[in-house]
Amino acid sequence: MNSKKLHLVSLGCTKNLVDSEVMLGRLKEYEITDDNAEADVIIVNTCGFIDAAKEESINTVLNLHDERKENSILVMSGCLTERYKEELQADMPEIDIFTGVGDYEKIDELIASKQSTFSPEVYLATETSGRVITGSNYHAYIKIAEGCNQACSFCAIPSFKGKLHSRSLSSIIKEVENLVAQGFYDFSFISQDSSSYGRDMKLSDGLIDLIKGVEAIEGVKSARILYLYPSTTTFALIDAIADSKVFQTYYDMPIQHIEDSMLKIMKRGFGEKKTIELLEYMKSKPNAFLRTSLIAGHPGESDESFQKLCDFMETFEFDRFNTFHYSNEETTSAYNLEQIDEETIDQRAQVLGEIAERNTLASLEKMVGQTVTVVIDGESDEHEYLLSARPLIWAVDIDGEILINDTSDLSIEYGKLYQAKITELVGTQLLATLIKPSI
Repeated sequence: MNSKKLHLVSLGCTKNLVDSEVMLGRLKEYEITDDNAEADVIIVNTCGFIDAAKEESINTVLNLHDERKENSILVMSGCLTERYKEELQADMPEIDIFTGVGDYEKIDELIASKQSTFSPEVYLATETSGRVITGSNYHAYIKIAEGCNQACSFCAIPSFKGKLHSRSLSSIIKEVENLVAQGFYDFSFISQDSSSYGRDMKLSDGLIDLIKGVEAIEGVKSARILYLYPSTTTFALIDAIADSKVFQTYYDMPIQHIEDSMLKIMKRGFGEKKTIELLEYMKSKPNAFLRTSLIAGHPGESDESFQKLCDFMETFEFDRFNTFHYSNEETTSAYNLEQIDEETIDQRAQVLGEIAERNTLASLEKMVGQTVTVVIDGESDEHEYLLSARPLIWAVDIDGEILINDTSDLSIEYGKLYQAKITELVGTQLLATLIKPSI
């Protein structure tokens, strides 16, 4: 008897991926398929953060519906359905089951009963969730909290995910220990505002406690923290990350802007001076890697404030930064402000994108001649004779790859660590030679 088949699509951020992996854990009896036309169950875990993500989610669902087989079950879950539950249920009869951000661990029950449900509590995976890690045999994301206590003018997440809700430190440690026992050794810790971890549990330095706890786990070789927030990031935390033997000196802190009046309009909590002090302190750490993100065209952004942002981004030289077009979101405090026209937003995003490319190129150029620890992920999409590798300090699927064009006749095992010397930069692509396996 043929097993039932499941096609699952996870859209948006890495935080969604963790919840999708929980659903896979509840549906282990299904055979995973990439062909939605043969799937008995199709799940789309949606993103509802900005207009582009909402459009992608709805288009994905409708396209999958057009191609699905008769009597299959189409499930729409996640942030978009949570945020617009009434509208979507009224307007999208194509969907068999709607569920939001509270019932990932009940997905098997929902499919069996073919019923929609929206729990009032946001789901937060724990060590007992039974996730099925996807996409890697050595790396896993660990979600440390849900929700957010910040009140950024442009962000609707607190309106449908609520206030900060942190996991207990013991739960996080147990999950990492369980994954290490399965062979995982590289971890990325994520939440909406990771530097606030534990504040709802009255922990004054929750993230520092987490760093110390993870460092004590035998078998963890590498870790990094994503999504720091300026006003909850301390110099002590920056020190703890830099001093750690396990955590990479990797600072991912979205600043969104740098000019004082804009930071005030955006309700970012910190002004220009303190934000730059944090960034400079991060940058002063040996071998530090800095990533950030910006918003182009937020209401109130004058030509002068935009130029100041450009000047700062050009001179500070982040290793990587992303630019988002401002998206006017209901329930946010910026929604009713006077909006900047789309053409101007597009132009500003393009200018910042060009600066980002120069920043990245400068960061890559500095690496030529260095010997770094890399993990081999597999054959490169560029050519079958090249291997795709990632320096351990870089974040998975975010910061790029290095191409190995000389293995030095070493035995190659995907997912294992090697020492590699970066030999040259060709265009925007680093090439490297393997030296030896890394212990």
